[in-house]
Amino acid sequence: MSDLDGVITKTARVHAAAWKRLFDEYLEQVGAHKNATLKPFDLEEDYRWYLDGKPRQEGVRDFLKSRGLSLPLGDPGDSAERETLYGLGNKKDVYFDADLRQTGVDVYPGTVEILHLAKRARLKLAVVSSSHHCEDILEAVGLGALFDVRIDGYEIDRLRLPGKPAPDSFLEAAKRLMVEPKRAIVIEDALAGVQAGRAGGFGLVIGVNRRNQADALRSQGADLVVSDLSALLPSKNHSESSPQ
Repeated sequence: MSDLDGVITKTARVHAAAWKRLFDEYLEQVGAHKNATLKPFDLEEDYRWYLDGKPRQEGVRDFLKSRGLSLPLGDPGDSAERETLYGLGNKKDVYFDADLRQTGVDVYPGTVEILHLAKRARLKLAVVSSSHHCEDILEAVGLGALFDVRIDGYEIDRLRLPGKPAPDSFLEAAKRLMVEPKRAIVIEDALAGVQAGRAGGFGLVIGVNRRNQADALRSQGADLVVSDLSALLPSKNHSESSPQ
């Protein structure tokens, strides 16, 4: 079972840019009200530690906490103008949608090759993502039919599953695949996702090092770290992979 953003598609950078726009605007607004200067959003560190792989409202909560701020949770249907965790998360989605329409969606060829190879071997596949755009993005790149199970932001909301680093979304996917976690593989590029795979007792957790964080992926529970999944293809040199 695999994450979407950063593993299958190159949309993580679009998410990060939308978060930066949202938080820099909000921090400037709060700073003006408090007559204070708040540290802007850092595309690398803040995205990695507080947002990557998490449901939107939880990421908003964790980032704001890092700046000594808090907001009420609100409701999933809050408008983008509501000053709640859900409201800010929904505003970020407005920015993400606009950027995605401009940039389109690219995939990682190595991941696509691995997915097709697994499908030909009749392995069961699941995509597990906190993104509410998961289905649309997979259909846009022609990969939707490869997956037997999809656990996305809508399903996480509907089932009230705690987000990564809790293992619940991965465990729900394993349940639907009718596979014991110890016989399943989790593939993640986010630290929270790797933590979730380890917490769920999955047989193998593969960390994909997209952001120069190989050591951090290992420390959070990755059994194997590769810079790209093409390193796992039978015809490829495996020198890029690093067992923990």
